[in-house]
Amino acid sequence: MKKFINDASAVLADSLKGVAAAHPELRVDLENRVIYRGEATRPGKVALISGGGSGHEPLHGGFVGTGMLDAACAGEVFTSPTPDQMLAATQAVDAGAGVLHIVKNYTGDVLNFEMAAELAEAEGVRVASVVVNDDVAVEDSTWTAGRRGVGTTVLLEKIVGAAAEEGYDLDAVVELAQRVNANGRSMGVALTSCTVPAAGKPTFDLPEDEMEVGVGIHGEPGRHRVPLASAKEIAAMLVDPIVHDFDAGGLAIVMLNGLGGTPLIELYLMYGEVVPLLEAAGVSIERNLVGNYITSLDMAGCSLTVLKADDELLRLWDAPVVTPGLRWGA
Repeated sequence: MKKFINDASAVLADSLKGVAAAHPELRVDLENRVIYRGEATRPGKVALISGGGSGHEPLHGGFVGTGMLDAACAGEVFTSPTPDQMLAATQAVDAGAGVLHIVKNYTGDVLNFEMAAELAEAEGVRVASVVVNDDVAVEDSTWTAGRRGVGTTVLLEKIVGAAAEEGYDLDAVVELAQRVNANGRSMGVALTSCTVPAAGKPTFDLPEDEMEVGVGIHGEPGRHRVPLASAKEIAAMLVDPIVHDFDAGGLAIVMLNGLGGTPLIELYLMYGEVVPLLEAAGVSIERNLVGNYITSLDMAGCSLTVLKADDELLRLWDAPVVTPGLRWGA
């Protein structure tokens, strides 16, 4: 294992110190491991919190800021944050209009966020939750019951964050979040495993001439392992399950996401391959993202997310955003 670390047990703590140094506009609570906006939540604004295991950067801490999240809770690598972390964040960002928890569908995340919400509500904070479950690869996996929450999480945080910034109330924010989740689908493929620092070795063995189709963002197995294929063939493996899972036709926001170890030249190449396949399926790509947005440490691979959109979603997507991971319009 070759990594830029001091001690495998201190990777998260050391990384958060670096976040604080790199982004003085944010406030990093090193004790509770929560990243906040630098300014307090505007009175009457619905606050948005997300979080999860570390190793998926820039998700979630990189999406804290104007137009997206108010706070992000960082668990250890691939490990859910604790209820205490989430409770501290919920209490800190509540400005009287309620708090939305955005949760990826992994068992630990769901249970811990539920517990934090119950504790916060007992103290008078109104909390609602949306569980993202957009992965079409498998119905049940290593760490989840039902579909995993993956790429749509990024798009949801942007769109719902813009709505909260505009003054949508909690009920409207929840309805919007549920609508985004219902209209998003994702599929991923891995060319290599990732290496968790504490483990010191690859999570799974993947021969040089094979790839994992439908892999999860923690290295969970997907649909099947197949011989390494061309980019054009891989693009079809990503697009086909999505367009067969729901009616993907019409306006869409599309994200071609790197899993951490794939250079941008290859991600753009892959995007060029998926575009004609989506267009042939009736998808009109109105907006796109290409790059690393929800990663899996050093895994070589990519994922495709298709979000069916409408005028409201596109308007909220275009709204100003100022975060370490996304920035435009400001």
